Amino acid sequence: MLSKLDYNALMTTTNLLRKQAVDIDIPTLPEKIPESIDDETIACYHKVLFDIHVMHGHLVCPDTGRKFPVKDGIPNMILHEDEI
Repeated sequence: MLSKLDYNALMTTTNLLRKQAVDIDIPTLPEKIPESIDDETIACYHKVLFDIHVMHGHLVCPDTGRKFPVKDGIPNMILHEDEI
C-alpha cells in the first residue's frame, strides 16, 4: 500500500500537522519508505493514515494552491462558478 502513496505528500502533511496540532501525538515517519517495516513503524503509519482526522482548517491543492475549507471534518471541495 505504501508504494501507491505520494510519500512526499504524506511526509509534508504529517510534518505540517505536527507543527500545528501540538496537543495531538503525531508519530514521526521515516524519511523514505523502509525496505523492511517493523510492527512499531506499521503502527505509526496506521495512526497517521487512519486515526488522525482534520476537523477544522483547510486542504490545499498542490497543483493550483486553492484552499478548500474543512468544517466539522467535512471538506467543501465545490468549485466557485468562475472556476468551472
